[in-house]
Amino acid sequence: SMFLNTLTPKFYVALTGTSSLISGLILIFEWWYFRKYGTSFIEQVSVSHLRPLLGGVDNNSSNNSNSSNGDSDSNRQSVSECKVWRNPLNLFRGAEYNRYTWVTGREPLTYYDMNLSAQDHQTFFTCDSDHLRPADAIMQKAWRERNPQARISAAHEALEINECATAYILLAEEEATTIAEAEKLFKQALKAGDGCYRRSQQLQHHGSQYEAQHRRDTNVLVYIKRRLAMCARRLGRTREAVKMMRDLMKEFPLLSMFNIHENLLEALLELQAYADVQAVLAKYDDISLPKSATICYTAALLKARAVSDKFSPEAASRRGLSTAEMNAVEAIHRAVEFNPHVPK
Repeated sequence: SMFLNTLTPKFYVALTGTSSLISGLILIFEWWYFRKYGTSFIEQVSVSHLRPLLGGVDNNSSNNSNSSNGDSDSNRQSVSECKVWRNPLNLFRGAEYNRYTWVTGREPLTYYDMNLSAQDHQTFFTCDSDHLRPADAIMQKAWRERNPQARISAAHEALEINECATAYILLAEEEATTIAEAEKLFKQALKAGDGCYRRSQQLQHHGSQYEAQHRRDTNVLVYIKRRLAMCARRLGRTREAVKMMRDLMKEFPLLSMFNIHENLLEALLELQAYADVQAVLAKYDDISLPKSATICYTAALLKARAVSDKFSPEAASRRGLSTAEMNAVEAIHRAVEFNPHVPK
């Protein structure tokens, strides 16, 4: 109380002014982030980072204190424990996710899934100079649009102006109802995107604006080629898909944010090329920091497969688990801990 009594009015004025300044800076940053990415930064941090931590603590304490709250409580707990994670094996929204909706009447994508996709689309497919080109300006707004039909209409509007690669991407992802249709649109996108990439490559050193445009054109080109490889795998041309992915990883080795190696793992497992799978894992699997369920479960599969032929429960109970068997068990535990929903 003595400390509070010694505070002067100047202190309170300074405190009020400082808090107002900080609040103003937060508001400006929040406005800028929303304009650039189409979502609230504070909401994104709260949902992606804070709520899983707080929800996990609350759920553990409630499980210890109340074990008979019924199915509704368990459902609430499972929802709050859920962590949204980017999925590099993502399906095509029009040809696969929408088909699931037509068959089951259920929506496979949550609001937060759509939010993550919207952020990725705006990061990869837009740049600050888009307003200088009419078609790109339309697509910049389209990626922020929440209504699917409005996005599709904007893509068609952009294509009326010129051959816009990102417009073809949006139509392939959302309007195409089959993988064959999506592949056809991605091939058109590749033709347009390759031309833009070559032009911006020659101008990238003329200034920061051209450098940003070239970076965007590179992202667009890599995304198109990756999706074409995924189309080939979906349509049964798995060996062709593997070659396309390997060539893409050699051509753009630094663009790891697309996680093309995980698409490659999926295709190699389908071909039962386990030695090649192990080679990819040796390069990308980090034991101390698991990157995805694909890597964790693939590593567990290979280790379990290596010991499965000679494994005997009776022998293991007598002599204990060997080193290889222990490694397999640890890999399985690691995978389930990373994502417990895959075995279901």
